[in-house]
Amino acid sequence: MLGVSHVFSSYRRTAVKIAPYESGMPVLGDARDRFSVKFYLVAVLFIIFDIETVFMIPWAVAFRQLGDMAGLLIIEMFVFIVILAVGYVYIWKRGALQWD
Repeated sequence: MLGVSHVFSSYRRTAVKIAPYESGMPVLGDARDRFSVKFYLVAVLFIIFDIETVFMIPWAVAFRQLGDMAGLLIIEMFVFIVILAVGYVYIWKRGALQWD
C-alpha cells in the first residue's frame, strides 16, 4: 500500500518544502553555531545535582519502614544535604553560575 502511494504520488521539491521549520519562526543563522562553554557547564551541573536529588527518593521511601533506624537516616540525609550545599556554594563562589 505504501509502495503504491509512493509510485503514484507527485512530489516537487520547492524551497519552502525543504526549508527547516521551527515553531513557525524563520530560521536565523546556521544550526551548527558554536555554543558558549557556559551552556555545557550549566548542563553538567544540572545533571550532577539532579542525580543527587534522585538519590533522595529511595531514602524518603525507606524512611517510614525502618522504625528504629530513622534517627540514623535523618543524620545521614543531613550530611548528604550539607555536602550538596557545600558543592553548590563552591561552584557559586567560583563564578560558575555567572554569565559575564
